Amino acid sequence: MRIRLLALLVCCSLGAVVTADEHNVPPDGFVALFNGKDLAGWHGMRHFNPYKLEEMDAAERDKLLAEDARSAREHWRVEDGELVNDGHGAYLTTDGEYGDFELLIDYKTVAKADSGIYLRATPQVQIWDTTEEGGKWGIGADRGSGGLWNNSPGAPGKDPLVLADRPFGEWNSFRIVMVGSRTTVILNDHVVVDGAVLENYWDRSKPLRRRGPIQLQTHGGEIRWRNIFLREIGPEEANRFLQARDDHGFESIFDGVSFRGWKEPGKPAGVVSNYMIRDGALMCRPRRGSTLHTAEIYGDFAARFEFRLPRGGNNGLSIRYPGFGDTAYVGMCELQILDTPRYANDGLDPRQAHGSAYAMAAAAQGYLREPGEWNFEEVTVVGSRIRVELNGSVILDRDLGALGDGDFMYERSKHLGLGRRMGHFGFAGHGSPVAFRGVRIKRLD
Repeated sequence: MRIRLLALLVCCSLGAVVTADEHNVPPDGFVALFNGKDLAGWHGMRHFNPYKLEEMDAAERDKLLAEDARSAREHWRVEDGELVNDGHGAYLTTDGEYGDFELLIDYKTVAKADSGIYLRATPQVQIWDTTEEGGKWGIGADRGSGGLWNNSPGAPGKDPLVLADRPFGEWNSFRIVMVGSRTTVILNDHVVVDGAVLENYWDRSKPLRRRGPIQLQTHGGEIRWRNIFLREIGPEEANRFLQARDDHGFESIFDGVSFRGWKEPGKPAGVVSNYMIRDGALMCRPRRGSTLHTAEIYGDFAARFEFRLPRGGNNGLSIRYPGFGDTAYVGMCELQILDTPRYANDGLDPRQAHGSAYAMAAAAQGYLREPGEWNFEEVTVVGSRIRVELNGSVILDRDLGALGDGDFMYERSKHLGLGRRMGHFGFAGHGSPVAFRGVRIKRLD
């Protein structure tokens, strides 16, 4: 699986091997973040909460940034085409902010130093002195560099899968791919983090910020950097990455050409009137509605699919639907599929926004792509717990069975199917042509 995923990640950059006389010259498709000559495109920024930075008034923020600019000039320099830090001072931070990307970066450090790379202003891809003499075996240095060190203990990605560091005095090479919060780290051609979620260090109750700068940490010893190249990843490539990630056990339930295996309430399987198939995508007919659901019944499952919203698009996912009635109340829940920004000023309750368990549990917002672009979503249902991952970011993870009376928009008693443990999977059409494709399900029970 890792070999296949790695091939997918680098399909646009397999030639990105940099030879000695090509340092700081980007491979095809990449841009150089460091020009090999000066600090153009970078500024100083200490370890600082980006949410607090945004909340500062302009004068206070300008004062902080001016102090960090002086610190960067004092502790960073360019020498022989290499960025050099003395182990102290503000972190060197890109002027640009990035969403989904592939980053190539080389580094060389010294004994007893450690460092790291902040992604979207969030710590961090760790760099260690991996020797016992470095004195940090007790906190993970013995496992090697490249892990997402600030993830929670035991969380995927916190510890690297293999130790791939080269000896002191040699250059190391990172290839880092970020799609949403999903992070893959390849160190010296070894996969050390395989699509793990980088947790939001600044607020673990929220998904990682959608965009942010890259920062090079300063941490107690000299470190040198070169060949810092970045390629932004578009929606189609991001979706392919997410679809391929750990895909064992997922089975297609929509063939792109027929309604085989699907039905509308009260009709035989395959008999459908309110939906259509166009260009391999399933969609609700304009100004028509009703639920389209699988003939199969599921208990615990994970579902993956792509969806495309028109402006103002509105649909929903039927979770454990009994085959009749309004899935928002007789099913376990309806998960919203909604062009949330369109309705944001119309009194929309957060529990009605995209990804929310309708009228019960609100999902984090700000992770939808623009109308007309394909989004990728994965929904996992285990017992009464439901998890929604949108474009690589976890926007909802709640146990609906543990909700209190105050969590509901309406009376709890209205949600008759909340405790349902088996049912159909489907789409709750609300009259707009929201498109779905690549629909796959994996049984978990």
